[in-house]
Amino acid sequence: MTEPAADHPLAPYDGILLLSFGGPEKPEDVLPFLRTVTAGKGIPDERLEEVGEHYYRFGGRSPINDQNRTLLAALRAELDRREIDTPLVWGNRNFSPFTVEALREAESRGMRRLVTIVTSAYSSYSSCRQYREDLAGAVAQAGEEGLEVSVDKIRPYFNHPGFSRSNARLVTDAVRDLVRSGVDAAALRLVFVTHSIPTAMDETSGPGDTEGHLYSRQHRALSAAITEEVNATLDLDLEGELVFCSRSGPPTQPWLEPDVNDRLEELATGGATTVVVAPIGFVSDHMEVIYDLDTEAAETAERLGLRMVRVPTVGTDGEFVSGLVDLLLERAGEARGEQPARPAWPGTDARPSVCRPGCCPNLRVAKPALCGQD
Repeated sequence: MTEPAADHPLAPYDGILLLSFGGPEKPEDVLPFLRTVTAGKGIPDERLEEVGEHYYRFGGRSPINDQNRTLLAALRAELDRREIDTPLVWGNRNFSPFTVEALREAESRGMRRLVTIVTSAYSSYSSCRQYREDLAGAVAQAGEEGLEVSVDKIRPYFNHPGFSRSNARLVTDAVRDLVRSGVDAAALRLVFVTHSIPTAMDETSGPGDTEGHLYSRQHRALSAAITEEVNATLDLDLEGELVFCSRSGPPTQPWLEPDVNDRLEELATGGATTVVVAPIGFVSDHMEVIYDLDTEAAETAERLGLRMVRVPTVGTDGEFVSGLVDLLLERAGEARGEQPARPAWPGTDARPSVCRPGCCPNLRVAKPALCGQD
C-alpha cells in the first residue's frame, strides 16, 4: 500500500487498529487466557480455575471476540459510507489475535502508520496506560522482527458525544418504557455500573500533577449528566448513583465500592421496587456484563423482589460507531498539525490524544508506553 494522499481524510494514517482486551474462544483457552491476564501477580492455577467457572458457565467462550468482529464490520460500514477506504486490523492485549499479530498483519498488507481505537473509554492504568504499554511492547517486538510500523491512538472518549450521548439515549429509552408501562417513578432508581479497580489505581489515575481519581471522577460526571438528561427529557426527579462490579485481588487490598449487589440490597431495604442498571463503564456485553450483571446482579434482584432492567451497552449503536470514526478523523487532523474541533459532553475537558507525563502510572513496575509524553 502506498502512503495516503495528503488530502485523504485519515492522512497520515494508512491503517486503523482496533485494540481490545481479548477473551477465550473455547474451554481449553480459559486457563491460558487467565494466566496471561494475571501474569506476574503470582495467582495459582487453583484460583484461576475458580474464576474460569464464569467462562465455563458460558461454554468456555467469552462474547468479547465476536463483539469485536461485529464492531469491525460496523466500523467498516461507516467508513465506507463516508468513502474512507483506510483498512482495519484487530488485536488484543490478552489473547489471540495479540497486538503484535495485528501489527504483523498490518505490515504484510502495506500499512505503516496506524491509528488505534481502544475499546475502553476511561482513564486509569488498566483502562488506558496498560494498553499503551501493550502497544509499546508490540511495536518493539515488531521492530526486532524487521517490521516498520508506528502507532498512535485516539483520545479517551468517555465524554465524546458519540459515547456519552449514546449512553444517555439508551438510559432514557429504558426509563421511558418503564414509566409508560406504569412503573412508580418514586420507587425507581438509576444505578450506573463500571468495573471496580484498586483504590490506589484510582487515586493515581490522571496526569501526575493533578488531583488524581480521574477514573471515578469521569464515571461520576457521566452518571450525573445522564441522570440530569433523563430527568429533563421525561420530567422526572430520579436519583442516580455509581456502583462497581468485578472486584478481584486479595481481600486486604481496597477496591472501589459499593459493589452492585450490596447496593441493590440497600436500595431494596430503602423502598426501591425497580432499578435501571446502566453499564456505562463498558463498551460491549462482555463477561463482566453477562455474568456480573445479567447473572449475579439479576439473581440478587430477583431474591430481593426488585425489578431490574439492564440497559444495553453502546456495542455497535450507530451513534457510537459514527463517533469513533469522528475520533479517528480528529486524531488524523492533530497528526497533520491542525486544530480540529474536540467536542465534549459532559464538561469541556476533552482528554489529550497524547497522554501527559505521569498519567495513570504502573504502580508495580515501570514499563515503556506509547502515545504519551513519558
